[in-house]
Amino acid sequence: MKIICSKSNLAKGVSTVSKAVPSKTTMPILECILIDATMDIIKLTANDMELGIQTEIEGEIIERGMIAIDAKIFSEIVRKLPDNEITIETTDNLQTLITCEKAKFDISGKPGDEFSYLPVIEKEDSIEISQFTLKEVIRQTIFSISDSESNKMMTGELFEIKNNMLRVVSLDGHRISIRRIELNHEVGDKKLIVPGKTLMEVSKILSGEANSIVSISYTNNHIVFEFDQTIVVSRLIEGDYFKIDQMLSSDYETKVRINKKEMLNCIDRATLLVKEGDKKPIIIQIGDELMELKIKSQIGSMNEEIYITKEGKDLMIGFNPKFLIDALRVIDEEEITLYLMNAKAPCFIKDEEESYIYLILPVNFNAAV
Repeated sequence: MKIICSKSNLAKGVSTVSKAVPSKTTMPILECILIDATMDIIKLTANDMELGIQTEIEGEIIERGMIAIDAKIFSEIVRKLPDNEITIETTDNLQTLITCEKAKFDISGKPGDEFSYLPVIEKEDSIEISQFTLKEVIRQTIFSISDSESNKMMTGELFEIKNNMLRVVSLDGHRISIRRIELNHEVGDKKLIVPGKTLMEVSKILSGEANSIVSISYTNNHIVFEFDQTIVVSRLIEGDYFKIDQMLSSDYETKVRINKKEMLNCIDRATLLVKEGDKKPIIIQIGDELMELKIKSQIGSMNEEIYITKEGKDLMIGFNPKFLIDALRVIDEEEITLYLMNAKAPCFIKDEEESYIYLILPVNFNAAV
């Protein structure tokens, strides 16, 4: 095999597929990136058997062939080579010569035919959304998945397609994040649980352009994202997702309209008094025209008032400040609406169309007051 391509094209391709290289594996071949130039296009592939990424790069194929090269070494070499054309050439004994200007690396490779190719997915159905929308939806929900492997369901997000809407849901036992997007063509109802790791890596690769489309196709076991000459294939998490509709109530006794930035900045300031690892709640006292936020820790105390528009009863309630900050940071609107029932019921932050819903459970604050 002999190929020539620009450093920028190669570096971008290597960076894209490296996200599917496992950090630990008992199969050395999976620590490699496959360079496949057996056809008329140069393809790079990485696969950890749960997540696989393949991307095409522009370049000239002088001699067809393929080779698997250690991903860590290869990506470091490419990153540190001069910004010029790179030639990659393999010999019969799997040695790989990487040349750029006067720099020459000679490293050993592995047979390309030993590499685990991406599974061929018989696509049952597909939806199309813009890269911008998908990137935003992931950003606005991914923070509330669980990082604990003890409950596999919570490490993924529910993609539910119903009545021409895509609903994306994440939860970790303390909060729920929901985004709803209208689809531009009719498609059958489906529920998929997509691993959070997959969505994080997809989000990093997406350009986020509003006029670039992502095609998302799926079977019972796999989901496939296709965009920008790149294919991401991932296994789905098996099982039935939590029945979240039972947790979503439209009842409330207190409704608060508030400036999002003011509330976010206030809670952010309050957390200056909380050491990492401390679980000090922020206490929110809702009155007629004012919301008072206060926090007390070993370092000191802080309280601040914000003007609000309120309907319903006065209320005092406590929250983990991080959970409020996470939700407020991803809402793009200037003003938000909070719906509350009592000091022990969840708080809902949502818009009228319910294109987003954030449910946050309160905390017991008796000991802190």
